[in-house]
Amino acid sequence: MKNSGFTLIEVMVVVAIVAIIAAIAMPSYQEHVARTRRAEAGGLLLEGAQALERYYSANGTYLSAADTLAAVFPTTVPTNGAAYYNIAVVGTPTRSAFTLRATRVAGGSMGGDDCGDFEIDQAGQRTLNGNDPGKGVADCWRR
Repeated sequence: MKNSGFTLIEVMVVVAIVAIIAAIAMPSYQEHVARTRRAEAGGLLLEGAQALERYYSANGTYLSAADTLAAVFPTTVPTNGAAYYNIAVVGTPTRSAFTLRATRVAGGSMGGDDCGDFEIDQAGQRTLNGNDPGKGVADCWRR
């Protein structure tokens, strides 16, 4: 009588191969997801800056005391579902200047991201706040 099936050694070899592939693929996938979320945050900051410029064209100031950023632009990334960045104006915008910041949501999927929080001002200057010293604007802001 001939036995058919897999031996324990064959099964263990397949499990080992799958584990090695998963160990290589998961970090790469997680970094890809993080890059995508950073790009989304940067894109929404650019859209927010454009919304403030449109507001400025119509009102002669970046935001009035009565209006908030939420009145002219969505303030979470993504705009629906669980947020991983919140967008807010840093300080008080003046008649001639503003700074927008995308702040990581504490405890969220991007909460411990090395790139920190993204900022953009009225001149289009892109900066990072709270980033790892090894991560710079060129590494995190995708142009």
